[in-house]
Amino acid sequence: MLSRSAERIYWLARYLERTENSARLINVYMNLLMDLPKSVEMGWDQLLRINGCEDSFYRNYHNASERNVAKFLLNDRENLCSLFSSICQARENIRTTRELLPDEAWEQVNELYLFANNNLNTISNRSGRVFFLETILEGCQRFTGLLSGYMNHNYAYQFIRLGRNIERADMSSRILELAALLLSESRSQEMRQYESILWMNILKTLNALLMYRQQVKSRIKGDDVLTFLLTDESLPRSVTCCLNDIIDAIEKMPNFDRLPIRVRTLRAEIQDIAASDITQVKLRENLDIVQKELAKLHNAIADQWFLAQAGQSQQQ
Repeated sequence: MLSRSAERIYWLARYLERTENSARLINVYMNLLMDLPKSVEMGWDQLLRINGCEDSFYRNYHNASERNVAKFLLNDRENLCSLFSSICQARENIRTTRELLPDEAWEQVNELYLFANNNLNTISNRSGRVFFLETILEGCQRFTGLLSGYMNHNYAYQFIRLGRNIERADMSSRILELAALLLSESRSQEMRQYESILWMNILKTLNALLMYRQQVKSRIKGDDVLTFLLTDESLPRSVTCCLNDIIDAIEKMPNFDRLPIRVRTLRAEIQDIAASDITQVKLRENLDIVQKELAKLHNAIADQWFLAQAGQSQQQ
């Protein structure tokens, strides 16, 4: 397989995973704010912090209202991290690698693009936004299931696994930054009162609420949620499980050099986090380290298998 094709398939997986994560995050966050009283210090600007796009947002918008943030994160064509931009990039990557994937894969991504393009005007109101996001989520999940059931688990499939799990681990770590609010010593009494609802919605954002209840078998507690989402080896969206899948995918490809050692080192650092003793500052520091190491891992993968300067040809 050509290096350029490998790169495009890798980024196809990253962009579709980013699309699904963005849709799920906004959908759950919207429901969360409706469950909380207005006095609880949670606003739409938190979504900008999670996605690391505050600077680019405030260059074009004056305030982080629901309408402005939803537009920026969902259909702003100038925002390269918006959901619609991710779908466009995914469509372009699969269009140029159709010979490596089942025909149904192209049809699914193209239908997803056409739906998004034809319904962008519906996100201005909440009911339209909910339908839009749920349809996007279903489309992304059908694509993942389609590849799992239809596609040979060859080198091309392993690059899809790599892209999906790097993006998933990165987004899981960003979503956990919401937990920093719940660990702040200066948080209000009202925030403390609604902590269980907030932790529950963090689990819902990662589609992990039922799995948490089955495995932990106790009421929702912050320390247990953090440990579960960071270190559980059976939850698909935990950071550790994503790293395990990355190692497995790398070791099934040729010339993987020392990449698994790098991933195992990061996994060991995550598993060493003492969730019961963690503070707001320490959590943010740990999550920053995880995100930086994932970026370095992406660069190492690009250097190992993609063309020279390949990492600069796509928007991370």
